Amino acid sequence: MTGSRYKARILYDGTHFSGFQIQPDQRTVQGELEKALTLLAKGEKIRIYGAGRTDSGVHASGQIVHFDFPFEIDPVGLMTGMNASTPSDLTILDLDRADDSFHARYMAKGKKYVYRVHNSRFQNPFFRHFSHHHRYPMNKSKVEEALKHLIGTHDFTSFASTHSDKEDKVRTIYKASVEVNEETNEWVFTFIGNGFLYNMIRILMGTLLQIADGRREPNTIEQIITKKDREAAGPTASPTGLCMEEVYYEPQDIPGYSEVDDQ
Repeated sequence: MTGSRYKARILYDGTHFSGFQIQPDQRTVQGELEKALTLLAKGEKIRIYGAGRTDSGVHASGQIVHFDFPFEIDPVGLMTGMNASTPSDLTILDLDRADDSFHARYMAKGKKYVYRVHNSRFQNPFFRHFSHHHRYPMNKSKVEEALKHLIGTHDFTSFASTHSDKEDKVRTIYKASVEVNEETNEWVFTFIGNGFLYNMIRILMGTLLQIADGRREPNTIEQIITKKDREAAGPTASPTGLCMEEVYYEPQDIPGYSEVDDQ
């Protein structure tokens, strides 16, 4: 009996994971998924492939993975079995059969990340795992002005970790926005692009927070991009506020795609 390829959308609280990618002697999302699938496959080793490799402490509400299962099984039954075999901070939201050529990472055309900031003098313990605490007053209009400079296709060398293994640091951002909940003092930053470099969003956020509280001017974003120098940008913000929300596999599904030229 031959098996099938499956595609799944998963959600996880990254607080107690050492990132997505499997590592020796570390608790990872990939490791927990493979452990559950190997159990369901009666001991046959199953390999998981993810759309993105989130870092330690980073969350996901729409990570996409694919894997090949050695024998035919109903997707609902497989999803039920996986959820019964994974820890409480990791859930399979939906699962279905996929074409044998489907690849969660290499076929992705875009991704959506959200970064949450709790802006208050004192930290709220209920937000500590899912938002970055920033104690200094933040100016929304300055942030919105700065975000406009990110839209389009740019060389984001200045906003990439020096440990990035990508030689080509040109990426396209289709959407960069912020919404503020006045009641909870939560700022929600949304970034949608064709791809993001290692630590790119966290470095962008470290820079945007400096703009928000007046330590930098909004137009410095353009200057930082032009310099192509990591030291020109702000610090790397904490992973706790970052969440991968969606992966796009069709260009027409990407918000803002038709408004930005990424050629």
